[in-house]
Amino acid sequence: MERAAKKQAIEDLNVVFKDTGVAIVAHYSGLSVAQMQKLRMQMKQAGAAVKVSKNRLAKIALEGTDVVAIGSLLKGPTVIATSKDPVAAPKVAVEFAKTNEQFVILGGSMGKTVLDTNGVKALASLPSLDELRGKLVGLIVAPATKLAQLTNAPAGKLARVIQAHASKGEAA
Repeated sequence: MERAAKKQAIEDLNVVFKDTGVAIVAHYSGLSVAQMQKLRMQMKQAGAAVKVSKNRLAKIALEGTDVVAIGSLLKGPTVIATSKDPVAAPKVAVEFAKTNEQFVILGGSMGKTVLDTNGVKALASLPSLDELRGKLVGLIVAPATKLAQLTNAPAGKLARVIQAHASKGEAA
């Protein structure tokens, strides 16, 4: 790699690390090209990205970012998964690791918080940002629905009482 290409790679990685909410580091030794493509596709669908870079260049690019703590994990053939949503990359990485034994999660960083393997798995078990938004909207809408049901209930009860008296009158 030429010096200019290395400099450009460092700048590109630095931009990625500054924009990310979470970064996950994993070993990928032994994965086939098809498996790596599958991982990239799953990450892309979840709104995350996967980067394979020289560890030395990645360590330089980490300087001055919130996720600088992952520098110590960059040893051997590593892949870095990043996403703005703090749950997207860990969720895909953990699911992918379940089906591919060669993909070993080493740890990661969520902002300045360092995550070990168990921390990444705990983060993956949380609901995504979209799921949380859906639950929040459901909670906001629920009181309005209950209020509408309560205001309609007396009229419905009155109609049933009148219907019952009318039925008694016809039967007699």
